[in-house]
Amino acid sequence: MALDAQLLSLLVCPETRAPLKLADEATIARINQKIDEANCQNRAGKKVERALEGGLIRADGQWLYPIWDDIPDLIIEDAISLTA
Repeated sequence: MALDAQLLSLLVCPETRAPLKLADEATIARINQKIDEANCQNRAGKKVERALEGGLIRADGQWLYPIWDDIPDLIIEDAISLTA
């Protein structure tokens, strides 16, 4: 998953306006494993059923915004906790 560097520099968390960074492959693999095990929920409490192509992590490392079809999903309720 590769986002244009200029686009990435413009993206911020919709909740806190904190910068976002691309998630590394290990993080995406860990979350996708949880999705495969039906053990991954988003912030709204809905089960995440679709494997991630990538993700954007908030600067504090608390939340990941998924990327599907090369499009970042910056809806607050769709964020996935990285601390749970």
